[in-house]
Amino acid sequence: MTMSFSYKEDNMAIVSYLDDVLRERGITSKQLCQQIGITEANLSILRSGKAKGIRFGTINKICYYLQCDVGDILKFDGNLDMEDDNE
Repeated sequence: MTMSFSYKEDNMAIVSYLDDVLRERGITSKQLCQQIGITEANLSILRSGKAKGIRFGTINKICYYLQCDVGDILKFDGNLDMEDDNE
């Protein structure tokens, strides 16, 4: 079986839907930051989809306070992110 992968410049294969969940719950990003103990700048990076990684503990806190599942806030777009990890 042959597999082909597409490379999308400036786009990650994991898409953040955190803004949608925040809006559905009526919670501001500032309120979430206070609850989970991260900076607004770091949450903004996650919300924009530009984060290179996230700790499981942070995901756990976000899901706990938003009463959601990981799949509600992060989704795989079906493509392989071919970005060089050595940047």
